[in-house]
Amino acid sequence: MSLYNADHLPGLQDRTVLVTGATSGIGQATAAALAGAGARVVIAARNHSKAQAVAASIFGRVETRPLDLGDLESVRRFADGWTEPIDILINNAGVAARALERTRDGFELDFGTNHLGHFALTLRLLPFLRDRVVVLASQAERAARLDLDDPNWENRPYHSSRAYNDSKLANLLFTAELDRRLRADGSGVRALAAHPGLVVTPIYDKPAGTTRSFWDRLLPVLGQDAAHGALPVLYAATEDLPGNTFVGPQRLMHMRSGAEPIGRSAAAKDAPVAAQLWQISENLTEVGFMAP
Repeated sequence: MSLYNADHLPGLQDRTVLVTGATSGIGQATAAALAGAGARVVIAARNHSKAQAVAASIFGRVETRPLDLGDLESVRRFADGWTEPIDILINNAGVAARALERTRDGFELDFGTNHLGHFALTLRLLPFLRDRVVVLASQAERAARLDLDDPNWENRPYHSSRAYNDSKLANLLFTAELDRRLRADGSGVRALAAHPGLVVTPIYDKPAGTTRSFWDRLLPVLGQDAAHGALPVLYAATEDLPGNTFVGPQRLMHMRSGAEPIGRSAAAKDAPVAAQLWQISENLTEVGFMAP
């Protein structure tokens, strides 16, 4: 099977794409590839000055708007200021906390940003969507043990890696339940997820002086660059795929090179848990489903 690459992108001259957090890494590579294919790309990021610098470095139609996914009021202001159709929403922004931190609204940082922030943003923007939502997930979801009785780590000892894994499982459960609701409503909008594989990006950066683990030394050897990590995202965003498809790399146990539909854990297929997570997310964000 031939490897998927960015040359497979169709012409996107009539498309508007919104990418969250595209100020570095996979998001920046995604924005650059889509703009290169002719799309109008809007980068929504917390660091607006950095987003503007990235936009200026990309050839094509690229705009920026401020958005802090760790602040539900920022999400509301962003959505309230949006007035035009969106063809593709790419929920790319992500964090990986190394100690217990909380968002402005008091949520655990990974769950609050990676899941709840994007949950609220997506639901607020649904009336403007015309084609699809792509959620950045990860095969790290296979190591998750999502506790819906304590999703914000208020009653348990905190484990940073597990919190990140849980947020990635939440991303897949959200994708599945969103797509189910869209289909039940008769909408033509689809929800898909993408796993970029093993990518050397700033999310793995550690403070100066931190002892490097075996994993830290292995990552640069096995990991791929951001442009290759963006390929599953581009595939999910532009190929003719059914809703709730999960896309990842083609090689090294779906950790690098190309893009293709891949499987997911049994936990990520649990429809009752997805529905329960949805209800919890609605309660926490005070945002509900609004059909496109």
